[in-house]
Amino acid sequence: MSFDLRFDIRHVISASLISAALAMPALAQDAAPAAEGAATGEAAPAAADQAATPALIEDQFLGEESAPLTIYEYASFTCSHCAAFHQDVFPTLKSEYIDTGKVRFAQRDVYFDQVGLWAGILAHCDETKYYPVAGMLMDEQADWLSAKDGEALVANLRKIGAKAGMTAEQVDTCWNDTARVESLVATFQKNMEEHEIEGTPTFVMGGEIVQNQAWGDMKAIIDAKLAEAPAN
Repeated sequence: MSFDLRFDIRHVISASLISAALAMPALAQDAAPAAEGAATGEAAPAAADQAATPALIEDQFLGEESAPLTIYEYASFTCSHCAAFHQDVFPTLKSEYIDTGKVRFAQRDVYFDQVGLWAGILAHCDETKYYPVAGMLMDEQADWLSAKDGEALVANLRKIGAKAGMTAEQVDTCWNDTARVESLVATFQKNMEEHEIEGTPTFVMGGEIVQNQAWGDMKAIIDAKLAEAPAN
């Protein structure tokens, strides 16, 4: 029997987190269509004005600060194409370009739905563990999203947190941190508006929007950008 993540999960997560999520127009007003968009890679529209301006979350970078090219990836934890990129392409990008000092890389969260937001909260629960947790969420996406009900899905997310060394209490604290949730969503909205992102995964390479494509084509773009970059 199938279950609707947009509805059932609300009965499992704590009321304070639900209240925080529902108070955010980008997730509350467009919750149903946003979840449907996750299957097609269409991003949820950014929200209108908010009464207060939450603090923004700083990017977590991989690679050398002095790298001649910076790449931002806009990714959703509930996007199958994003998971495929991280499983099939990202290891090569990391070994050939990030680890060699050619590229500085940052993943930026896109929240299609509340489930993706809760996964994002887990990934940002301890910023020093963002990439290990984000990597597990992508690598194991098919498993944790295959939960038959909301309780099982939350349990799956808890298991990923535990693998990263987080206690259940720590995960609960992060899920219930209203200010932190507001900051994550505000950061998502600001980044989406800045680059007019419409789907995931989408990349910004040296300020240019690059859509997801075969690694050979993406590699050619990266090499061209590096050739144009001024020498240090």
